[in-house]
Amino acid sequence: MSRWSVLFALLLVLLRSGAALAAERIRYCDYPVYPPVSWSDGAQVRGLAPQVVKRVLGGLGYEVQVVVLGNWKRCLLDAAAGRVDVVLAYRTEQRDQGLRFAETPVLREEVALFYNRRKPLRFERLEDLAGYRGGLLFGESYGADFDRLVASHDNVEWVSDSQQNFGKLIRQRIDFIAYERRTGQLFVERLPGGADIVAAPRPITVDYLRLAVSRHSALLARLPEIDAALRRLSDDGSLARWLAQSERDYRAMLAGAPPETAP
Repeated sequence: MSRWSVLFALLLVLLRSGAALAAERIRYCDYPVYPPVSWSDGAQVRGLAPQVVKRVLGGLGYEVQVVVLGNWKRCLLDAAAGRVDVVLAYRTEQRDQGLRFAETPVLREEVALFYNRRKPLRFERLEDLAGYRGGLLFGESYGADFDRLVASHDNVEWVSDSQQNFGKLIRQRIDFIAYERRTGQLFVERLPGGADIVAAPRPITVDYLRLAVSRHSALLARLPEIDAALRRLSDDGSLARWLAQSERDYRAMLAGAPPETAP
């Protein structure tokens, strides 16, 4: 075989290897406004969610590309259409149409009602919220009952930014925000005027954040393996440790300190 034939054969091997590597890339969509689950330090997306995705899919041999879009609704739409492969989300009937969810949850979340103590509201049951003005992020869903209430009363202002939403609540332009209790309490700690924002003790709902794969993604066939990896991370305490670490890192970022190194 001539030297040129050898070089050509090597070139074909390299090209095929490159194509194989490119095929192993998975697109994960995140909207990093939910510390400590998902947040941005200005350079990269951090938190429990991206760490879980990278650890689980990396263990299956994939390279994870993090995609950040303009709002959470865009992530869900792109996942349902197959433009991205993976998101972390609550499971709903509508989302089931375009996504398949892992059975093992990444995190149990309690959704609370946040309000301004200077403008208290009466909340004993969901129907009580019909007379108030609320704020939500585009694409958020907090259970079928809550979603039906919002749809039937048209009493929610939709925004794409959490700081904008809490700012409106601080200025009393809206009456309540439905938000994950852990994230909301962490978010308002250093927000100017945040001391006036409190969370009602009774949750609106309790739900579970799950890894979801687009029904158009080749990754769908490996969902059982994903579930098995998530069970291991839950059983050995990794998920709880990473959540606590992310919370420390987020507070450290606000204080100007360097983040911890992930184990």
